[in-house]
Amino acid sequence: MKQYSKRMVVAHWLTLALLVAAWFLGDALDEARHTGDATLVGYIIHAMIGDLVLLVTLLRFYFRRKDGTPAPVGTGTMDKVATGIHHLLYTVLILLPISGAITIFTSPVGKALLAWDASLLPKKFSGVVAHEVHEVLVSVLILIVVVHILGAIKHQFVLKDGLMSRMALRKQD
Repeated sequence: MKQYSKRMVVAHWLTLALLVAAWFLGDALDEARHTGDATLVGYIIHAMIGDLVLLVTLLRFYFRRKDGTPAPVGTGTMDKVATGIHHLLYTVLILLPISGAITIFTSPVGKALLAWDASLLPKKFSGVVAHEVHEVLVSVLILIVVVHILGAIKHQFVLKDGLMSRMALRKQD
């Protein structure tokens, strides 16, 4: 079975690592924000991770175009669903960092960063639509990732078709 290129595989797993880091940091920022303990550095690091997610996602499009992708395993309904899940995943991976950036620019966080004054950080994001969109997108992303993982598990342990080996760093025989 043809594998993805090494750089596509690295981008895939790097995206996962960045998302996990962004989620944990975002969750910690949310808790700290409510108690007034959020830091400017925390917001900057969270935003930088989001920027990296967007960059790696865009690089994946470039790599897909340059390196190609393995042929789909099948053409049935579930294969079309899988394609839709991947398209939705890419869409959310682009929209999530954008909504985060808009949140910074349209909330007191941006003012706090410009003034370098953590006392200006909000305890609540009331009325910041981009933040509400950002939170919804996080939930949607979690749901899509769960479906993606369940699909991979199905291929690995039920269908036993070797599909997961396409995302391995080592060459398969």
